[in-house]
Amino acid sequence: MAGQEGHEDHKLQQPEAEGADERVTVTVRLIRSFPHRNLRHLVLRDVELGLSGAEFLRLCRDEAARPQSGLPPPFRTFEYDCCKIEHQAHGSKTSDPCINREEDDRLILRGDVTLREAGVKNETEISVFRLADYEEYKKDPALKW
Repeated sequence: MAGQEGHEDHKLQQPEAEGADERVTVTVRLIRSFPHRNLRHLVLRDVELGLSGAEFLRLCRDEAARPQSGLPPPFRTFEYDCCKIEHQAHGSKTSDPCINREEDDRLILRGDVTLREAGVKNETEISVFRLADYEEYKKDPALKW
């Protein structure tokens, strides 16, 4: 039994040694149209925090394009080119039902920064969208029917 206890102790210490391989669950908000509030959610499990912003965007595009994603075809073929942290688990949310329009400099994921460095944690919600559409929406955030 002493050998088994030592084995269990090794398991307990293993996650600390592999901090670079930490994996989290992230909810992705795929935004196709800001003024029409046309968005869908996609849950990504086991996302490595060591991924760069560019790698994460590629992962989101690939997962959305899969027929098994359950997303309608317009969402699967849309050309997303930007990611932004929407909110953290148990944190405050924005009053805008589509996207947080505050703190773009801090919350938009840069391609060369890892998710960990950007502050992504387990159960973070990240919006994925086309940057040109977002810039237009910021000028006039009115809802269109």
